[in-house]
Amino acid sequence: MSTKVRLASGIAVAAMLVSTLVSANGSGALAQTSGAQTSGAQAGNSQSYQVRAESQVTFVTVPVVQPLAAETAPDAAPPTAPLNDGSSNAGSLHSLVADTPLPDSLSGELACLAGAIYFEAKGESLAGQLAVGKVIIARAKSGRFPTSYCGVVYQPSQFSFVRGRSMPNINKTGRAWAEAAKIAHIAHFDAWDSPVEGALFFHAARVSPGWRLTRMARVDNHVFYR
Repeated sequence: MSTKVRLASGIAVAAMLVSTLVSANGSGALAQTSGAQTSGAQAGNSQSYQVRAESQVTFVTVPVVQPLAAETAPDAAPPTAPLNDGSSNAGSLHSLVADTPLPDSLSGELACLAGAIYFEAKGESLAGQLAVGKVIIARAKSGRFPTSYCGVVYQPSQFSFVRGRSMPNINKTGRAWAEAAKIAHIAHFDAWDSPVEGALFFHAARVSPGWRLTRMARVDNHVFYR
């Protein structure tokens, strides 16, 4: 074999090796990015996660059973803004909730938002409930998730209390629902900042699914990420 042929052969082999290495690195970076987003999308499947350190991610609650409004269902009537426009001198979230009237009925979108707050954070502080509600709103605005509250809540494999397009029956005579409904209004109108404003993911503090996400803070029984 001539010197030129051997030289050409060696150059071809070297080019193939460089191409292979570049391709492998690109796939690895993409896989890591995709993995984080996929895990985020499956935040509700708590049963499949093992309990580990309290430093990583998922949506957790208990399973389901009552239909709510479809993602594209129009709002029955525009909701009334919370009294934080000067008619209330709310110096705290507690005061703002106290000053916000409980609506006789909720639009389809706010019913989805309030239902998620109720099932995910019932019994937690008002700040904890607001943090959960703001995650749903942030997702709807992010361009990475469905663009409506119902779409976010009912997106497959997100919240474990959801099965299909249904959630459990809600006792709407108790304090827990009243707080959830008021917090949904406050969150919707951005009347009070969440302690983890901008978070897109959260999980119960007792589990750790190992997502590669930026941890923001723990609020009550949930850990929040962006």
